[in-house]
Amino acid sequence: MCRDALHREESCGGHFRVEHQTEEGEARRDDEHFAYVAAWEWRGDGQEPCLVREPLVFDDVQLATRSYK
Repeated sequence: MCRDALHREESCGGHFRVEHQTEEGEARRDDEHFAYVAAWEWRGDGQEPCLVREPLVFDDVQLATRSYK
């Protein structure tokens, strides 16, 4: 979970990062690069895990930034 949070260069849901927010303090998403489900595959002792991505496809809704104001 921590590896994935550090990998995502955006703020979205549980992945809020202060370096990826608007001037108003709202989350700044990057759907172009991070609209996928991620899982990190364990490859054995002493080896780096491998990022496995499954793209998210939305036919009936549009991705949007949540506002907490």
